[in-house]
Amino acid sequence: MSNAAMTDQHGRAAHLGPERRRPQVLDAALAISLEEGVGEVTIGAIAKRLEVTRPVVYACFADRVEIITALLERETGRLRDALVTALRSARGDGPDDAFVTGFRALLNVVAERPQSWRVVFAAQPDRAVSDRFTRVRSEMAVLASGWIRPVVTKWWQIEDVDATLPVLIEFFLSSCEAAVRSLLDESTTQTPDELGELYGRMVSSAFAAAR
Repeated sequence: MSNAAMTDQHGRAAHLGPERRRPQVLDAALAISLEEGVGEVTIGAIAKRLEVTRPVVYACFADRVEIITALLERETGRLRDALVTALRSARGDGPDDAFVTGFRALLNVVAERPQSWRVVFAAQPDRAVSDRFTRVRSEMAVLASGWIRPVVTKWWQIEDVDATLPVLIEFFLSSCEAAVRSLLDESTTQTPDELGELYGRMVSSAFAAAR
């Protein structure tokens, strides 16, 4: 690329407003988190990666904490949306079919953006990540309840469903997290569909045992 072209490119980039640049800042923060860890996400590191000055980054976010918070809100929001997609797709003639379909949908969404999920799951010990993850997990528990209650009532006629439901929801969410971690594990050779079938059948069997 010629010097004139580079100058033009950086000139145009420098004139991007904060609203248009914020996604770029978050993408840079995501890349740094994956390569070096959340602790290495700083204003200076982001500015260097984007080839801009620090004031350009400060125009978008007040400090690194605000950047990390915004990044986590974006990525954990995608996690929540993926669960919604999975629950809506979980249909079938029986519980095995429904759970398999749901887990396959979840894991295929994860496979589309594995980097987003890695930063959330790998960084949970970080306080900022942990707090955000806990809030999103509570939101997912509410969403899961809306699907699980009629399912267990229809297929397994569980007698005191209100007493059993919290346990089933916790097991379900933990299983979703385990399935995601399994898919993200570099040693895993199974496809999202294969892993989804395995987890779907295991969870269906566990729910049946709750009768």
